[in-house]
Amino acid sequence: MTAPAVVAPTVLVIDDEVGILDTIRILLKNEGFTPHTALGGKKGLEQIAALKPDLIITDVRMPDVTGLDILASVRSHDPEAVVILMTAQASLQSAIGAVNNGAFYYIQKPFKNDELVTIVRRAAEHRNLRREPRPASPDARTEPRRRERHSAPLGSSKPWMEALHVAEMVADTDSTVLLQGESGTGKEVVARYIHDRSGRATRPFLSINCGALPENLLESELFGHVKGSFTGASRDKEGLFFAAGEGTFFLDEIGETTPAIQVKLLRVLQQREVIPVGATEAKPVNARVIAATNRDLEEQIRLGAFRSDLFYRLNVVSITLPPLRERPGDIPLLAEAFLKRAADARGEAPRSLQPEALEAMESYQWPGNVRELENALERAGILAKGNSIPLSALPEKVSERKSEPLVSGAVQPNPTLDTIERAYILWVLENEGGNKPRTAEILGIDPSTLHRKLSRYDLDE
Repeated sequence: MTAPAVVAPTVLVIDDEVGILDTIRILLKNEGFTPHTALGGKKGLEQIAALKPDLIITDVRMPDVTGLDILASVRSHDPEAVVILMTAQASLQSAIGAVNNGAFYYIQKPFKNDELVTIVRRAAEHRNLRREPRPASPDARTEPRRRERHSAPLGSSKPWMEALHVAEMVADTDSTVLLQGESGTGKEVVARYIHDRSGRATRPFLSINCGALPENLLESELFGHVKGSFTGASRDKEGLFFAAGEGTFFLDEIGETTPAIQVKLLRVLQQREVIPVGATEAKPVNARVIAATNRDLEEQIRLGAFRSDLFYRLNVVSITLPPLRERPGDIPLLAEAFLKRAADARGEAPRSLQPEALEAMESYQWPGNVRELENALERAGILAKGNSIPLSALPEKVSERKSEPLVSGAVQPNPTLDTIERAYILWVLENEGGNKPRTAEILGIDPSTLHRKLSRYDLDE
C-alpha cells in the first residue's frame, strides 16, 4: 500500500504591512509550509473562514480588526485553534494575557527568522499532537513502530563528522544531551537528527528558546499552570514538558535561564516530574531532554550564573559543534543545498556559484556560521541574474573580505585571554559594520554585556 502524502501545514499570516507579509510568506515557504497572507484584520477573518488554516500568525495592532479580536473570534469557533501573535510593542502583562486567552505564542517585532520558524514548527507539532489519537491501552505504547532513518545533516569535514558520530551513538539511548557551540552552528538541526534516529522518532519533538521569554512566561510554558494561579490565568495550561509526552524536548539557550527556573529544571531531570504553577501535585513526565547553549556553562558556574548540579545533569553526553570557519570544506556542499532549497521555493532551476564567489565564501570567516551562510545565499539568489551567482551578488563583507590575521601587527607570543577577547570583539564589530546589537547576537551575549566589555577594552568608539 502506498503511504499517504505528507501535507504541508497551512499557515495564514495577517498583517497590515505588505513587507512583513512577503517576508514571512517566503520564509515559511522555504521551510516547507503552505503560507497564505491577508492584508489587514478584516481580510484575515475572511481568509480564515475560507481557508480554515492549520496555524494563524497575526499582528496585534491593526487599524480595522486587531489580532486580539481575531484570537477571540477564532477560539470561539475552534478552542484548539493555534494562533501566534506578533507585535512591536510587547509587554509582560499583555504577553501573559494573550497566552492565557488562548494564544499559542507571543513574539515581538523585529523577530529573528530562525526564531519565528522554530515557533511555527512547534505550533505545527502541537496541532498534530492534539489531533493524534491517544493509545487505547498501556500495551499500545509498546507495539512496534516504523520510523524513518533520516539522512545526516550536511557536511563531511572531520570535526563535523566527529560531532555527528557522537550524535548517532547517543541517539538510541535515553541519555540527556548537551549541545554546545556558537550561534548558527546547527544545534537544533543536530537535536532533530538525534530525535529522528531514536526510538522516540514517531513521538513529538517540541522546542523552546529559553532566552526569548521573561521568567514568568517561560515557567508557565515549561511546566504549565492551573486556573487562577496568577493574574490572567483564566484556564489550566499544559506545560511543554508534559505535552512532549514520550518524545523529545529541546531546550535551546539553556544558559539564559534564571536561577529560579534552573531549580525547577533540576527537579524535572532528577525526579522526572513537574509541578505546574499554582498546583500542589506533581505530574510525571517522560520526555527525553536535549539542551543547547552558545555560552561556556563552566565559566557561567564560576561566575555564579549557572547551577553546577544542573550542569552535571545536563552534561551526560556533551557534543560541541564546530564553527563554520573550522569546516570550510563543507561550504560548497552547504551552498548547493541552500541554493536548491531557495530555488525550489521560487519554482526556479537552482543556480550555481561562479568560482570567484565560491573562493570568497571559503575564505570568509562566517561569524554567524551556517545561518549567516544561508541568509547570504538567499540574498544572492534573489539579486543574481542568469544561471550562476557572481561574486558581486554576495554581501559586501563576503565579496570584499581578504584573508588576513585576526590581530594585525606584532602579536604577543603568549597573549592573555583579555587580549584574545578584545581582538575577537573588535573583529566581529568591524565585520558587522559597527552594528552593536548584531555583534552581541553573534558573540552570544546581552547588549548590556557587550557595552561593558567595549568600555573595559576602550572600544566604545
